[in-house]
Amino acid sequence: MADPLSTLVDDRSTLLRQICELGDFQPGSITSATRRCGKPGCHCAKPNDPGHGPHYQLTQKIGGKTATQNLASSAAVRKAEAEVAEFRRFRSLTGKLVEVNRAVCRLRPVEEPAFDAHEKKRPKRSSRKSPAK
Repeated sequence: MADPLSTLVDDRSTLLRQICELGDFQPGSITSATRRCGKPGCHCAKPNDPGHGPHYQLTQKIGGKTATQNLASSAAVRKAEAEVAEFRRFRSLTGKLVEVNRAVCRLRPVEEPAFDAHEKKRPKRSSRKSPAK
């Protein structure tokens, strides 16, 4: 049976290699919206008309604020979807990496420092009180 510590170290190496092999990624979500333009003569003003669209957007939190980027073409949508999917894979791998590292830290033995004969012990503090001035 294999040593559990060495198995975990191998798992950690595998996860780190997978993280290094990731492609371009970014956080966010892709949404689609249909809109009405508001012009009375447009087809979208008719009842039961779905409106204009769908228009795709990439929404992200940047510096604590929501930022939205319009995705103009289907190629831009596919690119953004691939990047968001790769970011989700990154988050999954880093979560697994943290769990494996926790297990490694629990299993790794504590190493006691070895003292040389040349090392001095610290002198003890004097228990005598100094004379009052």
